[in-house]
This record gives sequence, structure tokens and C-alpha cells, in this order.
Amino acid sequence: MNKKICSLLLLVLMIFSFYSCTSSKTLGSETITTNSKASQKKPYVILVSLDGFRWDYVDLYKPPHLTKFIEHGVKAESLIPAFPSKTFPNHYTIATGMYPDHHGLIGNSFYSYKKEVTYNIRDRALVEDGTFYGGTPIWVNADKNNMVSASYFFVGSEANIQGVKPTYYHIYDSKIKNETRVTEALNWLKLPEQKRPHIITMYFSDMDDVGHRYSPNAHDKLRDKLLKLDDNLGRLFDGVAATGLDVNIIIVSDHGMTAVTPNHYIPTESVTNTNLYTLIDNGAMLDIHPNAGVSVDEIMAYLTPKQDHFKVYKTAETPGFEYTPKNEDWGKVQIIPDFGYYFGKSQRISDMKKAGISAVGVHGYNPIEKDMHGIFYANGPAFKSGFVIPSIQNIHIYPLMCEILDLKVPSEVDGKLEPIQAVLK
Repeated sequence: MNKKICSLLLLVLMIFSFYSCTSSKTLGSETITTNSKASQKKPYVILVSLDGFRWDYVDLYKPPHLTKFIEHGVKAESLIPAFPSKTFPNHYTIATGMYPDHHGLIGNSFYSYKKEVTYNIRDRALVEDGTFYGGTPIWVNADKNNMVSASYFFVGSEANIQGVKPTYYHIYDSKIKNETRVTEALNWLKLPEQKRPHIITMYFSDMDDVGHRYSPNAHDKLRDKLLKLDDNLGRLFDGVAATGLDVNIIIVSDHGMTAVTPNHYIPTESVTNTNLYTLIDNGAMLDIHPNAGVSVDEIMAYLTPKQDHFKVYKTAETPGFEYTPKNEDWGKVQIIPDFGYYFGKSQRISDMKKAGISAVGVHGYNPIEKDMHGIFYANGPAFKSGFVIPSIQNIHIYPLMCEILDLKVPSEVDGKLEPIQAVLK
């Protein structure tokens, strides 16, 4: 009898575990999203992010599968990230079509006045807290229109946003092999029409990992990693073609990469003053939050004479923004290193020098620097063939996906279809 009870409990737990990663409805709901009859007739979109993939890597290393994909599809000269050119803000900008100032995810780390806590991408509880994420991610938009969605990793996809998660999703785990991710995406496309996702997001960190560790000047290491990644993408392309479905694949990256030597690192401690302010360090941008009773002028007067390979700005006057930033979470003052310089803890700088590291890869700078630019490639029945457009801002990808999927673009979206519409047939 005890064995039967244990077996029953185990079965219940397995079922609960399955649905906890498939239900996209408000917490507590037992209903799983299925495609309406109208959604079943719509095309499919796979949005693939190749983190840290700089705009020139394909020309430099000539990966065969990706090269062919581009030749028979469309490309932008480069993809212009939002400022700051960091991973979480730009992935979520791509997912929502909104600038970081508007969707709220303004950095890999930032102080939230509303929640009175510092968000950090390494804190799983905060990353999965949907109250940090504004806007309407593409999978939420799909869900609201009775369209099944899926995600094998994407910023925001693990969080309960507007009471919604992707119909199928995974909690981020960098140890999951690329082959596993590709297999799952192809299996999703084999599901019955009612359960088959029409929007799938995928994420691969390979180029970012190598670029950070060795710098974008480590050509042999970057080439080797890209060719392995290209094999994974080739398998995805072939598998999608074999389905016979109207699948459109969009490949993007969140930012590029540039090399910085240890001697061009600036110790964060050199600008720290806890008597005047709190400092949030994002390397290429330091957010300054004044202490109670401390004026912005006092902080400017303290920091300005210290300027040495960095500049100090009032937030509203900081170069790099495509708009006047108004989100209070930025803080009142920004410290911006010169391009090619970067802030870091003294211990980190010392460790790099002791290890004999010649250069590492970083990002986060003003998008006017082309090293910060990423990629936009697309291929599928909705897209032209052999077509190239000038560099494009990443805010416009969301309206493009909505156009293909026949979804309404929310009014708060900053991106527009017109600047990117020429890629469509």
C-alpha cells in the first residue's frame, strides 16, 4: 500500500513539474494556451539570439551554413543596439520593441526605486520576478491572441509578465548543449497544430563567452567557436526546411564586442564615495544615486575634477541615449569611460595582470561605436532573397515579427515597421 501511495505521489509531482514549465496563463490557472483556428493558419517565426555576435564576424570567419542562410535571405549592414549596449536591456528591447528607459530593464544591474532593491542578472529570484519587466514581450502578445509560444532561453521568458509566460519554456541553464536546444525547437514544430508554437525564441551564448574571455581579437578561437555554432544552426535550418511549414527564421544579436587591455581598466574604487552616493557598476556606465540631502551639483563638483579617461554627466545630458532618459532608476548622474576604457574592481584588474591577460572583450558603450553593433539576418517565405538594408535599430524587430504573425503592435512600442519593412516580400 505504501509503495502504491509513493508511486501516486511521484506521478502527481511529475505532472505538476511538467505543467509548471508549460502553462503560460496567470498563476493558479489550469488552462494551457492552445492555438485558435485563426492562429493555426498563421506563419511561424523563430527568433534566434547569438549573444555578443559582432556585425563583422560572418565576413571575417565565413561560416558556411550562416553564409548560405544570408545569401538566400536578407541582412542589415549591422544591428544597432539600444544604450547601454548590454545583454539584458537589449534582449528585452528586441523582445518588446521598447527602449530600456521605457521597458524598465535598464542594465544588467540597476537599482529599482519602486522595489527598493538592486536588480542583478545573477540573482535568479530577481530575474524570474515579472514585476521588473515592462512592455509586452512577443510571447505575451501571442498568448493574448490565442497563439502558442515557446522559448529555449530568452531574457524575460522565465518571468511571469502580465500573468503570462511562454506556453513552453525552460529556466536558463548554460550547461544545456546547443544540440539539445535545436532538437527541442524542431520537436516543438512537430506538435499537433493546436499545440504547435508559432513564435519560438532561442538563445546561444557561444560567441559572447569566447569574446569576453579572449577579446574579439582572438581570431582563431572565435573562428573555431563560430564554426561549431554554425553546425548547430545548419541542423536547425535543415530541420526547419524538412517540416514543410511556413517558418521564418530571424537571427539577431544583442550587441557587439571590443577589446580592452588590463591597463585600460579604471578602478571603480577611484570614483566611489559612499558619503555622497550609491554607485551601480555596469563597466561602461556607472549609475550614481545621490544620498538623501546630497545635491547633483555636489556630486558633479566632486567627480568632475577626477575625470581621467572618463567623463561625468547629468543623466539627461548623457551621450548615447536616442531619447532623453526619464526613468528614475538610472540615477541622477552617469560616469562614462572613454571608448576603449572600462571600469572594474581593483582586485579584478590585479588578477588579470597577474594572469598575463593581454586583452578581454567588453561592451556597453555608446552605439555610435560600430564595434557595439550586432547582426540582423532573416530567411523564410516572408522575406526577400539576397537583399541588404542599411544598419537598423533593434527596436524595429518587434513590429516586424508582429507583421509576420498578424499581431497588433502595442501602442507603447518604440519601434516601427516602416524602417525595416523593405526586407519583406
